[in-house]
Amino acid sequence: MNKIDFIITYLDGNDIEWQKEKNKYTPGEVADINPNRYRNWDNLHYLFRGIEKFAPWVNKVHFVTCGHVPEWLNINHPKLNIVRHDQYIPKEWLPTFSSRCIDMNFHRIPELAEHFVYFNDDMFLTQSVTPEVFFHKGLPCDSPTMRAAQYIKVSGMPLHLAPIVDASVINQHFRMRKVVKAKPFNWLNPKYGKFNIATLLSLGYVNFVGFRSLHLPYSYLKSTYEEVWEKEQELCTKASEHRFREVTDVNHWIFTYWQYALNKFYPRSLKEGFCFQLHTKEDARKAADAIYAKKYKLICLNDVVENNGDFIDIKECVNTALEKILMEKSEFEL
Repeated sequence: MNKIDFIITYLDGNDIEWQKEKNKYTPGEVADINPNRYRNWDNLHYLFRGIEKFAPWVNKVHFVTCGHVPEWLNINHPKLNIVRHDQYIPKEWLPTFSSRCIDMNFHRIPELAEHFVYFNDDMFLTQSVTPEVFFHKGLPCDSPTMRAAQYIKVSGMPLHLAPIVDASVINQHFRMRKVVKAKPFNWLNPKYGKFNIATLLSLGYVNFVGFRSLHLPYSYLKSTYEEVWEKEQELCTKASEHRFREVTDVNHWIFTYWQYALNKFYPRSLKEGFCFQLHTKEDARKAADAIYAKKYKLICLNDVVENNGDFIDIKECVNTALEKILMEKSEFEL
């Protein structure tokens, strides 16, 4: 079996020294400075508990940070590798406050395995998973379904152009119909359920119109990162050198889409995971019910809480559910 590493990115938005450093720089006019990017949900330890309980086979867990680590984290755990930004990101791009820079340069992490899974800090394991959930016969497991690329507006500002920008790059290098014809079962598969309909409708176009974003742990080949950087160095560099994430930048999904276009993936059922968009208390209750029932192997608890008055209640609701199924402290904790 191939070695599989996990990568977790971490930020303590409450760190006073980090805030002072961040305040030294002025965001660009199209920077995304949504405070939700830095909000602390106090539940990262459940991700580590899930890894120990449900994925004990993992080779290494690379914990990527600007320097701070949670006070409860056992930094001497034999499978844990603390990776500071200055250990893998070129110094001319530091300090960075952009997730684009942080996650588009993972291939530079020393001793990173060829096969790795990228977890945002809002993603969790809630059932036992085998390596085949993430890689099958060396190929990343994924569920590509096409749909017209979309962006989201908040207070009049487009915040989510990455799907459009990433897809446009893919269309410069690949022809959609040729890709689908080469391995049609990769694209129209019973594992994708009703979302096959959107893909079928998209096949009438010349180019890829875009992809449905799942917001679940991402399976990557390090060699995919290296290939995209070789082919699109200027574009990747531009996204990396911005201090704050900008809405016109590519993001790490370009590597996902590149694997799609190469047919370098193995179809995975959409029933394996789900991303909960936490707008309201009702959204939180639905997520909590799914956690209690262990309905999915992979979940994402995406912070889109707009009413700050609800934030504490929503956080408590989902964290109580995580505590219920992951109450035992892991060896990743002191």
